[in-house]
Amino acid sequence: MAMVEVQVPDIGDFDEVTVIELLVKVGDTVKAEQSLITVESDKASMEIPSSTAGVVKEMRVALGDKVKQGSVVLVVEAAGAAAAPVAAPAAAVAAPAPAAAPVVAAPAAAPALGPVEVRVPDIGDFKDVAVIEVMVKPGDTIKVEQSLITVESDKASMEIPSSAAGVLKELKVKVGDTVNIGDLLAVLEGAVAAAAPAAAALAAAPVAVASAPAAAQTPVAAAAAAVAAPAHTPGGNTVGLPHASPSVRKFARELGVPLDEVKGSGPKGRITAEDIQAFTKAVMSGAAQTKAQAAKAPAGGGGSELGLIPWPKVDFAKFGPIERKEMSRIKKISGANLLRNAVMIPAVTNHDDADITDLEAFRVSTNKENEKSGVKVTMLAFLIKACVAALKKFPEFNSSLDGDALIYKQYYHIGFAADTPNGLVVPVIKDADKKGILQISQEMGELAKKARDGKLGPADMSGATFTISSLGGIGGKYFTPIINAPEVAILGVCKSTMEPVWDGKQFVPRLMLPLSLTWDHRVIDGAAAARFNAFLGQILSDFRRVLL
Repeated sequence: MAMVEVQVPDIGDFDEVTVIELLVKVGDTVKAEQSLITVESDKASMEIPSSTAGVVKEMRVALGDKVKQGSVVLVVEAAGAAAAPVAAPAAAVAAPAPAAAPVVAAPAAAPALGPVEVRVPDIGDFKDVAVIEVMVKPGDTIKVEQSLITVESDKASMEIPSSAAGVLKELKVKVGDTVNIGDLLAVLEGAVAAAAPAAAALAAAPVAVASAPAAAQTPVAAAAAAVAAPAHTPGGNTVGLPHASPSVRKFARELGVPLDEVKGSGPKGRITAEDIQAFTKAVMSGAAQTKAQAAKAPAGGGGSELGLIPWPKVDFAKFGPIERKEMSRIKKISGANLLRNAVMIPAVTNHDDADITDLEAFRVSTNKENEKSGVKVTMLAFLIKACVAALKKFPEFNSSLDGDALIYKQYYHIGFAADTPNGLVVPVIKDADKKGILQISQEMGELAKKARDGKLGPADMSGATFTISSLGGIGGKYFTPIINAPEVAILGVCKSTMEPVWDGKQFVPRLMLPLSLTWDHRVIDGAAAARFNAFLGQILSDFRRVLL
């Protein structure tokens, strides 16, 4: 029997990562490549596998600890050949025993140069994601983690980084292609893969050691590949990756479970294998239903499952010339969500007007004073701040339905609808209650630009508690915005107009802003909605009230 220290392998360019899950305990028998702990960096969560088999004798890390390459995770009592990749017993090597000892401790040999394939890493429970942008071309020098392409799933856009460095010799995808985990993206020449140093050290071992199971190298490569996975923010909305470890994601894919529909019972809402099993049992027993089961409506809204007559099919060309254009991906996705929200939510809309004469004068003067700063203050920034004050006074508008319960959020993330050439997207101003008008205006400008450029990521569009849909200076008077589930209300705003208003003695010209508040009648009643709109109007007419 030999005591072997299992260390954190090469996990890429990360100095310290946090231990967020312990997958084994003292006394457990572990196999080579079995996951021991889960760590989370600022870009991904990944599992650290065992480099040897044996019995766990001592845990060297605890939840919350910081680890890096070379940190000792645990000590195992390894038997016979199980310890060969680390200890390399003398009996297995023709040369004297000391020659095999440096396999782990010795510096890595120089990595071999040659073609290296770069593949799509684990991007969560997404299939057939579309390539919407290619960011490199043959001949470019690529760095590790440099973004190669941008893909767009049915929930977000994300950049796919390179797991190796080198010169791009061949690009295997183009705009419009669809890719999945494991698909070949590119071939690099003179490349150094993220796992190369450890692999080189193993390759430098004596021939007898090299004949040990090749799987011993796999944990290093697997951990390095996991680093390329997109970031996840614990506790965030499921617009990004669900909060689950790679093994749980794999388990969910094997069972066909949509991770974004599973409620996690682990720390910070983390999804566990038990949660996947419980969800599967509930669906199989009929106690629960997936979103795909609940909304099997054909494209275009057939309506047959609602007992409606079939959608009309018309040969438009027989009436005159036509042109067929495919809807953008964003419109296809948002269309399905809007249809679900419009059908499922009993929505009511209140219309009102707010006097913003003084506020508009203040906004204009503020822009003149801050002209050199480059930050332009819009009325929408004031609206966001005013809505936060109203949400604090009427907290049910900042809640979400969870079965028969209401989830009251203690944070104020305000989404604002942004029009782009490809369709409508909703960036989110996080913690708007903690930011001033100038900071909100600056963030809005940055997010709007990213939206127009198609660069919004999952984090930019997740976590909203309330949304504002503004038609700005386009025109119109009132409209009925559709609630952005799981929120329970949305504010629609049209173009302000100068109107005569009776002040008790005479009509005076006042700048009036039309407000359209749509709310979920399951959560909010008419009296509360009227009070919300009235309070919002009071703040906009005298913005000093926001300080009260």
